[in-house]
Amino acid sequence: MNRKAVHRAWEDVAETYAQRRDPNGSDADLVVDLQSMVDEDATILDVGCGDGARTLDNLSESSINIGLDVARQNLELARDIVPQARLLQAEMTELPIASDSVDAITAYHAVFHVPRSNHPDVFDEFTRVLRPGGTLLMTLPGGRYETVRRGWMGGEMLFSTPGRDQTLTYLQDAGFDNIRTRQVTDPLGSSAEFVFADLVK
Repeated sequence: MNRKAVHRAWEDVAETYAQRRDPNGSDADLVVDLQSMVDEDATILDVGCGDGARTLDNLSESSINIGLDVARQNLELARDIVPQARLLQAEMTELPIASDSVDAITAYHAVFHVPRSNHPDVFDEFTRVLRPGGTLLMTLPGGRYETVRRGWMGGEMLFSTPGRDQTLTYLQDAGFDNIRTRQVTDPLGSSAEFVFADLVK
C-alpha cells in the first residue's frame, strides 16, 4: 500500500477501530508512568492518536497535549473525546512541529503502519522535535513482516516492521538511550511489548 492508500484505509476503518478497541488496560497505564517522568506542564505529542481514547484522554490536562494522525476521521472522533487537545493531520515522517519543542512522544500501535524502509525517517523526526532528555513511549513490533491484512476492521491495512531488534537499533542510531521495555495488554485484548527510551543530544 502506498501513502495515499494507507490514508484512505484509515478513513475507512476509523469508526470500527474506535468501537472495538478497549480504552483501558495496562498499555494505557503506561501513559501515567510516562507523565511521572516529565514536568507537570510538559508538552506531549501522541503520534497516531486515533480517537484519542487510549492515550490523549489518559494524559493530565495540566500538560500540553498534541494529537497527530493521518486520518481526518480519527481526528474528528478525537475532537469529541479530547476537546482540550491540539489536533494535527500529518504524516509521522514529516511532523509539522518545531524542533526541540516536545518533552515526550507516545506512539501506540502506530509506526508499523508506515513502510519499514521509512522507520529510520520516523525516528529521526522524533529526535528532531524532542527536547534533549525527552522520552519516547512506543509499541515494539513482535516480528519482522510487511503485509496488507485484508478484512482488518472491515477494511484493509498495512503492517510493516523490520523486527524487534532492528527497531531497537534504529532507536539507538537516532539518539535514544536508557531503553527499557514492558509487556502489557493491547487495546484489542492481546499482549504487546512497549519501550521507553530517552533522547540523548
